[in-house]
Amino acid sequence: MSPRLALQSPLWGSLITPVSVRSFGIRSLNPPKPSRYNAGPGLPVLESTPEAALRRKANSLPLRSGAITIKKGMTAIFDPETGKRIPCTVLQLDRVEVLSHKTVAKHGYNAVQVGAGWKHPSNVTKALLGHFSVNGLSPKRHIFEFRVKGEEGLLPVGESIEAGWFQEGQYVDTRSNTKGKGFAGVMKRHGFGGQDRSHGVSLTHRSMGSSGPGQGGGSRVYPGKKMAGNMGNNQNTVQNLKILKVDSANGIVVVSGAVSGPKGCVVRIQDAVKKPWPEVPAEAVAEAEATPAAV
Repeated sequence: MSPRLALQSPLWGSLITPVSVRSFGIRSLNPPKPSRYNAGPGLPVLESTPEAALRRKANSLPLRSGAITIKKGMTAIFDPETGKRIPCTVLQLDRVEVLSHKTVAKHGYNAVQVGAGWKHPSNVTKALLGHFSVNGLSPKRHIFEFRVKGEEGLLPVGESIEAGWFQEGQYVDTRSNTKGKGFAGVMKRHGFGGQDRSHGVSLTHRSMGSSGPGQGGGSRVYPGKKMAGNMGNNQNTVQNLKILKVDSANGIVVVSGAVSGPKGCVVRIQDAVKKPWPEVPAEAVAEAEATPAAV
């Protein structure tokens, strides 16, 4: 009887012969890969607490609040030194005031709630009207929050944010909604190439074709499939736009380049995260602290 049969038969237990084991082992089909996560000897433990999340985000949060502006349109500025024509966007501040604060102790993060514009009290809900009246402020048309790094960046409630809050030459990040394009097909919305104009393709030249695999892929449409639908009207952030001009008298800030959205849209500007923070003179800080909050 062969050794293989002796191993498989329980009746020949005394005739079982030892089988040599390969010392070098078998190559794994899935060899271990180095981990790209924060794991290993000598590395800090990745904590999942809210306090740890704030510490990780501390270096990417601005030191001070931003402002709410209205996009007025685009123009260009000629630079006589370089001889170049610089396209720019005109943004205007309209009665921007601080409404309230968000603190780590109460809300889990530091933020400044800012309002802009004006709205008739009859068009404001009672809850929101009470929020304005507690601080002695008029109803605002636009309300947004600006996260800041620490409590030292929380401005007094009722303080007005003017165009001079920003400096010429500094960089800002802008957030606004893109232009709404309505319902669009896959060629316009996602840049599909379309189907053939011949070879049996009939009246489906601009359609997307198959939307998902058959039985082998689950017979379903995968989440996130690029299809026809509403295009635009999504929030977009444009980073590192340089401030070219600041007109404090008219509340106008001119930034280089284009800002997402049509004319008249709301644009939120704040100090750029990927650029050095602007240096605020000590005299300006002392003057701001000495000025009483507007009521």
